[in-house]
Amino acid sequence: MAKDTLEVISHLEWTLPRQLHVVGVSMGGMIAQELALMIPDRIASLTLASTAARLVNTVGYWENLRNRINMVGNVFNLVSSRYCRYYETLASNAFISEEKVADKGMPAVVPPDDQLDDMKNRMFSQRWLDAPDDYGEFPTNGDRFAAMELEKRQDVEGFTRKGFVCQAIAAGWHYKSPQQLKELANKVGRERIQILHGTLDKMITLPHGETLAKELGEKEGVTKIIVDGRGHVLHIEERDMYIKALESIVEKAENLK
Repeated sequence: MAKDTLEVISHLEWTLPRQLHVVGVSMGGMIAQELALMIPDRIASLTLASTAARLVNTVGYWENLRNRINMVGNVFNLVSSRYCRYYETLASNAFISEEKVADKGMPAVVPPDDQLDDMKNRMFSQRWLDAPDDYGEFPTNGDRFAAMELEKRQDVEGFTRKGFVCQAIAAGWHYKSPQQLKELANKVGRERIQILHGTLDKMITLPHGETLAKELGEKEGVTKIIVDGRGHVLHIEERDMYIKALESIVEKAENLK
């Protein structure tokens, strides 16, 4: 995917030194790391949000196992959605319950509302989910996300099983060693890099962001922003802060030219 990105930006003739301000969120942050290693001299600034150099188990054996099995459960959700357009069909989607994993028992069928609650809680902080909808069209932000997720599951062409599986594999296999991150930081410039992570991120937990910042060199100039009480999707939960962080690193990088 980094090579795909490189082809696009090269086709657009964005090829000058220090021309690209790159922002990567979650798996996009992993792609951004690959891209920065490929063309470090073309990177003006690099923002890595809610991402990791490599995924490790920071939550304990059973919680980690449940997370991985539920990720596979999402594939079944996408498969089932091929054969229906309506909400009630989602009830047949298989998801793995925490109790069944803990008991080493058989998977349990979880109602669609519970599936959505699980997904919401992994991606967002409860404070943001319970707050009134930012756009005023739903009772809460959580209700808006649930509606968007249900609509997405019925888009069988835009969100396919193959796409989901490939994304899961790509994220799971992404690996950047401390030596590779040092090389990236040396070539891009630590003063051009910033890391953002939420303390309540359950998708890619905070220790991943801490490790990324440390190995890139936060003590040598890399900016680290830890957002207290927020989850995985900082650009939605803390939009104003996020925009200011991007503006700050872009201005800083432009002044370095």
